[in-house]
Amino acid sequence: MRIFLAYLAVVALWSTTPLAIKWSSVDVSYVFGVTARMSLGAVCLLLMMLAMRQPLRLHRKALLTYLAVALQLYLSMLATYWGARFIPSGWVSIIFGLCPFMTALLAAVFLRERSLGWGKLLSYTLGLGGLLVMFDSALEISQQALQGVIAMLLATFLHAASAVWVKQIRAGLPALTQISGGMLISLPAYLATWYWLDHGALPETLSVQTQWSILYLGLIATPIGFALYYFVLANLAATTVALITLITPVFSLVLGYSVNQEPLTLKIAAGAGFIISALALHTLLDRLQRQPLNQN
Repeated sequence: MRIFLAYLAVVALWSTTPLAIKWSSVDVSYVFGVTARMSLGAVCLLLMMLAMRQPLRLHRKALLTYLAVALQLYLSMLATYWGARFIPSGWVSIIFGLCPFMTALLAAVFLRERSLGWGKLLSYTLGLGGLLVMFDSALEISQQALQGVIAMLLATFLHAASAVWVKQIRAGLPALTQISGGMLISLPAYLATWYWLDHGALPETLSVQTQWSILYLGLIATPIGFALYYFVLANLAATTVALITLITPVFSLVLGYSVNQEPLTLKIAAGAGFIISALALHTLLDRLQRQPLNQN
């Protein structure tokens, strides 16, 4: 039951995070927005570690796990914040919907998971078709929108690679320890990036929208969201965890359209529909594939 509730919580957080990312960089640089978020998140994680009296493990597998988590916390998130400036917030979730496909391919190679087959290849083809439609929609918006889509694809791949790497290491660390260790590596990298790109300059003013978005991302989405994500990742197959993205694109698109007046054309809906259909087929085939194993 705990795993199920954690799974639902991650879905809810991931559905609202894209819009919050968009709003957190409205009147500040994207580097400041993500650095402020991670700084708040690091403080929360440290307090949670102290409250729960969880030590930070420093053996070889633990250190490798922290590095794998940092791949997602730093590189993937930095690419996400950079690309999110140029595309509607709902697109962030749609493109992240391709994460199960990337995860399945990586898991098949590195984890020997049974994640490939003709049915899965069909679902990948549908997902690729949806991505091509999204590329075409981006071209209709601007050249920068296309760059945003490419950045989100990179972020999605890094996210999938991080998840598979964590599963491959099999350090057996608690979820909170994993995310805290990864944050200790990521935060100095963010601070150095902010000092390099923004010269360490603080914004003179922050809108209420930006303030609340950074607080939501830093105090809730980062410590709680990532801790729940790695808790679920530690208890389920990597491909199953990646299927969280089955529902979030729909919620994110509707939220962006209704709250942020983002475009929702027929072509965008068609592209999202292709990707979501591909995810649905992927989910069904994954369950059918595991049923004989469970019956034995």
